[in-house]
This record gives sequence, structure tokens and C-alpha cells, in this order.
Amino acid sequence: MKRIFAVLIAVVMAVMVVPSASAADYAQLTNVRTGHHSTFDRVVFDLTGGQPQDSVSSIPEPVGCGSGKPISAKGVEFLEVRLQPADGHSYTGSRNITTGYATAQSVVFTCDFEADLSIAIGVGHRNPTYRAYFLTNPLRYVIDIDHAGSGAVGTNNFHDYN
Repeated sequence: MKRIFAVLIAVVMAVMVVPSASAADYAQLTNVRTGHHSTFDRVVFDLTGGQPQDSVSSIPEPVGCGSGKPISAKGVEFLEVRLQPADGHSYTGSRNITTGYATAQSVVFTCDFEADLSIAIGVGHRNPTYRAYFLTNPLRYVIDIDHAGSGAVGTNNFHDYN
């Protein structure tokens, strides 16, 4: 009886000490949008919940996080966006998008597992310059990728993929 009581107390203490993650603590992707502007292309990830940690890194090609297999996507170089803790489980749009733009050519999901959401953006030129930042009310993560030439001209088109 003492042993069962001790185990029960240990379990209760563990539950009280270990913080539980709620839906408000991590971000959930609800939509992906892209836009073509005169000097840059924009990719926007609409999010709900808490603001995640972010990172962007250049990768030679997108690969699936579970299999390690290459994912086919248009682009010369790729910017992999990682949001943690975040998931795309409720996102119903395409997970492999071809934009038709010369700079941000594609958007492809590379990982959506255990609150690790990674999405690669295929860029049409090498060594892209970009700005990545959060906007709030509503929560969005934005990546602006500069066109290769400083005098690039384009229309202000915007596409919603959800």
C-alpha cells in the first residue's frame, strides 16, 4: 500500500511540476499566401496561437524530415523556414505550391512533426537577400525575398493557397 501511495504522489508531483502545453502556447498554420511586388516577392504564413521561435537558413534542396528523401520543388536555391513550436495539422491548402514568380518560385512543406514546422521556399537565383519578421493582430510570419536585380518591375499580385 505504501508503494502504491508513493507512486501516486510521484505521478501527481510530476504532473504539477511539468508544464503542460496548451494550444495557445504554440502556433498553428492556417494559410499560406504569396505576393509579387516591384522589388521583392513575399511569402506570408498566417498563424494562430502563440508566436513561435523562427529561423531561416539556405539549403541546397528540400528534403522530408522523416525520410530524408528529396522533395521536388522549383528553385535554384531554397530558404528553409523553421517555426517551433508550431504545426500545420489544420492547414488544408496545398503543401507543394508553384507560384509562377521568378524569385519566390515555390513553397513546399518539409516537416510537420512534433511541433516542428519547416517549409522551404524555392528561389530563382543564388544567394538571395531576404527579410523575415512577425506581424501581429492577426499573427503572421512574413518573408520578403529581394529580386535578383535592383531595378526589377512587377505587378502587385497576391495569391491565397488555402
